[in-house]
Amino acid sequence: MKSIRKTLTLYRRIKHHHLMLKRLLYFSFAFFSKRKRRYARRFTGAGLLVLSALVASAVVGLDTTQTIAYQIFTFLLFLFLGSMVWGFFFRARFSVERKLPRFGTVGERLHYRVIVENLTRKRQTGLNLLENLESFLPTFDEFLSAPEPDQRRRNPVDRAIGYHRWQWLLSRKQGVRLREQSVPPIAPAGKAEVRVEMVPTRRGHLRWAGLTIACPDPLGLFKAFYGISAPQSVLILPRRYPLPPIELPGTRRYQPGGVSLASSVGDSQEFLSMRDYRPGDPLRLIHWRSWAKTGKPVVKEYQDEFFVRHALILDTFQTVEYSERFEEAVSVASSFVSTMETQETLLDLMFVGTEAYCFTSGRGLASTDKMLEILASVTACRDKPFSVLPPTVLARASMLSGCICVLLTWDEKRQELISNLNALGVPLLVLVVTDSTTPQALDPGPMKGSPRNLVQLQIGKIQEGLAQL
Repeated sequence: MKSIRKTLTLYRRIKHHHLMLKRLLYFSFAFFSKRKRRYARRFTGAGLLVLSALVASAVVGLDTTQTIAYQIFTFLLFLFLGSMVWGFFFRARFSVERKLPRFGTVGERLHYRVIVENLTRKRQTGLNLLENLESFLPTFDEFLSAPEPDQRRRNPVDRAIGYHRWQWLLSRKQGVRLREQSVPPIAPAGKAEVRVEMVPTRRGHLRWAGLTIACPDPLGLFKAFYGISAPQSVLILPRRYPLPPIELPGTRRYQPGGVSLASSVGDSQEFLSMRDYRPGDPLRLIHWRSWAKTGKPVVKEYQDEFFVRHALILDTFQTVEYSERFEEAVSVASSFVSTMETQETLLDLMFVGTEAYCFTSGRGLASTDKMLEILASVTACRDKPFSVLPPTVLARASMLSGCICVLLTWDEKRQELISNLNALGVPLLVLVVTDSTTPQALDPGPMKGSPRNLVQLQIGKIQEGLAQL
């Protein structure tokens, strides 16, 4: 018992020290990232070069009897002090208005306009505009748990320190490639338009906290800042791949509620004709105008309707918050949403987040844009098993003309769901997103009767795999 207690105590100490080391590394990375960002924004290219020369001359010129580098240090120091003092006397004032589009898309250029108004009586020239994101630093939990895509290729020291993971998290957290924009000269009390272009690198909401108007000093070393609060956001939609024309198998199915299912509340079907009232007919079917004309109760008669309805199942179950495989699965699902024609059909998007969700589009319900908005915000499900999803899918199986399954792996639980859908006679198209280490060919399992409808999509070759559909 004593040896077990000692082992547990030793394990707790090691875990505690490991956590303390990780926390120290996190705060170190955060501190230097903030400083690096601050210097990169505050100093011009020439200013950074002079700053480097200033530090070098300070080191070399420590012994003033052996070198004259201290004279260079003194000269550069006065240059810097003059530039910084000028910055403190910069008193310009501005207001801005951002003209954002409704959506952006991962990997595609996002264009918008910024209107800058000069609130002073002096002509302003040589200005630059910098966008300020709401948050660009990862949290400590993200630093601990988020796996870098190339982590397996790193040596043990790099994996333990986590510098490469930190750099990847910084890029992912920022979510966009930002560039400093030049502002045209602005007349007193005038306005200027700045066209901004950026490339989003992740889906979800891209949030701005404000903008900064920067003005370099006459020497071109240091920038004076004027910060403006301008919180705004734009939704970045997932990357979408072009798909070939796809004709999913399956026939029209009876839909309880008919067309009204897609456009109103209740269980009425498509209108057919008028007929006399029969005992037992619900009062809501009575056509009051016809009753007033004929003097006897008349009801509206409906017919049941059959139409095509497909389900798009997105597998969200994984143990980590982020993975390249999950992002590609969301992109594949978005490609089907944006490509499939839903004017005369229904499309059910099913996935599990905090609970099991089912969103329907087509025939008067949600539009394609609404479905893409949902997919832009979907997150991985880490606290529930895959068994939560099948009941939602199987409950609607009798209404489905076909089903598209986008899966993250091809294990027994996923194959069991596919087997159950096959047993119910639902035509299937199964797409499994895999990484480069997965074997080229998957065991068809329950799809052995239609192996062509089981498609493996390898990361890096998603477009090639979808082109074979």
